Amino acid sequence: MNTTIHGEPDARLIDALAAPDSSTRLRAALSAGTQGDPRLAATLIARCAVEPDFFVRDMLTWALCRLPAEITLARLLAELDSATPQARSQALHTLSKIGDRGAWPAVSARLHDAHDDVALSAWRAAAALVPPEAESALAGELAAELGRGDDTMRRGLARTLAALGEAAAPALAVALTAADPQVRAHAAATERLRQDPDSAFTFSVELAKRVAVTGPDA
Repeated sequence: MNTTIHGEPDARLIDALAAPDSSTRLRAALSAGTQGDPRLAATLIARCAVEPDFFVRDMLTWALCRLPAEITLARLLAELDSATPQARSQALHTLSKIGDRGAWPAVSARLHDAHDDVALSAWRAAAALVPPEAESALAGELAAELGRGDDTMRRGLARTLAALGEAAAPALAVALTAADPQVRAHAAATERLRQDPDSAFTFSVELAKRVAVTGPDA
């Protein structure tokens, strides 16, 4: 089905999406999603790139998910090449929520983005969109990022790898023998999380050194 956009979107709603008060912006994003007006697609995506409030950004994503994918998908994919990290990150997040696997090639190209927030969003989106036959290859790409970033990033990567289940096991086994103790520690914590998804993520360099000698089940 082709969706044709005619006319101009609600100017008052567009102004409200950029209002100084975050509550006003939140209500405007909710209204945009409720209306489901395809003419708002470009405005909503542009706002995602600059919106400072997490809850408003989440509502913007919800509003975009309410629009036809044939309207939003190409625009969101174009955002992945933006020079603005938040634009890339929020586009990845929104693509993961839309769930169209046609976005998979573009999402997988962002797994090693230099900006931490973008990379984290790409990992989460990749786990949501990866075709079953590409899970092992994705695990290998993700394992190359083990040891990167702060605790939030490491926990996010661990959960993404753990969600891949057995597909992640070979890549993690290789990472457990890495020369870098930070990588071994991250791999060990991730393997424990993979085996017991209800356990807490604990990162320990000493654990990695021990695992390198005794194995992940020690």
